[in-house]
Amino acid sequence: MTDVKKLIGNRIKTLRQVRGISQEELAEKTSLNTKYISSIERGKANPTLDTFIKIADALKLGIPELFSIEYEPKELAQLIAGPISEGDSTKLQLAAKVLNAICR
Repeated sequence: MTDVKKLIGNRIKTLRQVRGISQEELAEKTSLNTKYISSIERGKANPTLDTFIKIADALKLGIPELFSIEYEPKELAQLIAGPISEGDSTKLQLAAKVLNAICR
């Protein structure tokens, strides 16, 4: 499964790009170094909570939205397949009902 730091970094990068903000502008708004912003976005850095708060403030969003990670379809399939393959009959029937309700 994809590394969580990379998922969060990619999320920050996407949010930054959607807002039309460069890494340099984000660095300026957060008083962080541009190289550090780049390393966060690549999942190489270990930012503190204070750093995440600065980034969220600069992007004008809340912390929950910053960490709201979107998975790729392949990753979602893996997340779903694991518990289903290990599930008992009751759990499988419940999962099928939930999926049917969602897909209607």
